[in-house]
Amino acid sequence: MSRRAVALGGGHGLHATLTALRRLTDDVTAVVTVADDGGSSGRLRRELGLLPPGDLRKAMVALAGTDESSALWSRLFQHRFGGTGALAGHAVGNLVLAGLLEQLGDPVAVLEEAGRLLGVRGRVLPMCTEPLSIEADVTGLDDDADVVRRIRGQVAIATTPGRVQRIRLNGPGGPGEAPRGCPQAVEAVLDADVVLLGPGSWFTSVLPHLLVPELHDALVRTSARKVVVLNLVPQPGETAGFSPELHLDVLCEHAPALRVDAVIADVGAVPVPDRLGRAAAALGAAAHLAPIAVAGAPDRHDPAALALSIERALAGPGDGTGGASSTTHQEDRASRGGEAPWR
Repeated sequence: MSRRAVALGGGHGLHATLTALRRLTDDVTAVVTVADDGGSSGRLRRELGLLPPGDLRKAMVALAGTDESSALWSRLFQHRFGGTGALAGHAVGNLVLAGLLEQLGDPVAVLEEAGRLLGVRGRVLPMCTEPLSIEADVTGLDDDADVVRRIRGQVAIATTPGRVQRIRLNGPGGPGEAPRGCPQAVEAVLDADVVLLGPGSWFTSVLPHLLVPELHDALVRTSARKVVVLNLVPQPGETAGFSPELHLDVLCEHAPALRVDAVIADVGAVPVPDRLGRAAAALGAAAHLAPIAVAGAPDRHDPAALALSIERALAGPGDGTGGASSTTHQEDRASRGGEAPWR
């Protein structure tokens, strides 16, 4: 029986993790952020008061089946209407999920129903069953670089020209209301064998999971092996100028009780491996470096390479310093006869 894997995140980063994980196990659960307020998702959220469906849609497509029917539904879910009318820019999958939400009411039931259309292998869950909002303390927006401004909204935070210092997550009632975790997502984390956090927009897709009290508690308590996957490049606006180790420092600041087992990073994205090794050690983790970017596209993860790095991180303790292995992917796979050691 393959091990139970849970991946937390949102957007393209979560899609990359899920695409890699499905090469290793059929038992994959995606736990998805629900604070998006931009694009098609933002419009549906504002007009209908529904859970923003975009990141949920992307996760479902990443886990969709490969048979002819599933592939058709997957393409349809990703299709966006053109033109300049009311439907312009909307993804078909967003509209389907929004319609199901109005019909069924329960987001978990909606995702299970839609998952049957796409032949989803695994499960997609929202981190919370109600839409949330993010606010951030940001410096660098004034002549005095030390002045802290509070900005609100996922899009505003992701594109700020300032430097994000800290984020907070608010329930549907606004500031001061703690978000409530989706019970099924909390249960999945507690029951998992492996939990992955990242890659993705650090402040708006990755860290929000740690600010949901029930999910934070589950991540601290779970006996699963916990792996952090770092981004390949800093994100303009949100993490511009961030070093790989600063991503870990920020994670530690937002969840000081969290301990992880491994940190995976692309060897070409870590200029000073020793620094990353020390930052990983502060979280209780070993650092694992490998070439995990698509050749010629340094901002995109290679699913096969990421899957192999996850295998290796879970099979051994790593070097603890962030030192890169000289073993090639092909040689490493051959030495194990192609078998995943954590199945």
